[in-house]
Amino acid sequence: SLKRVVFIYECLLELPVVIRRGDVAAELLTFAREHGAGRIVTAESPSPRFAAICAALERELAVEILPVEPLIAYTGRLDLRRFARYWQVAQRYAFGQLPLFG
Repeated sequence: SLKRVVFIYECLLELPVVIRRGDVAAELLTFAREHGAGRIVTAESPSPRFAAICAALERELAVEILPVEPLIAYTGRLDLRRFARYWQVAQRYAFGQLPLFG
């Protein structure tokens, strides 16, 4: 929603970051070239778009994907398109209300 985008934008304004808008892979490659980077390092992501973005980046630069410890160990289906749907399932595991495995 627009309110969420404004909230995120206002939070970013408080940080020493460069904010860009556009195609993620194209903007990252432009930024990397402007700063003489030889590779892009990122954390792995369950985002459905992540693999496509990394593939586009790897056509021009090396991409190193760092593993992250997941918030929850859950093997069922999680809806990653909407945070509320994801959190409806994840919160029960994140706060130890249900066993993480098995």
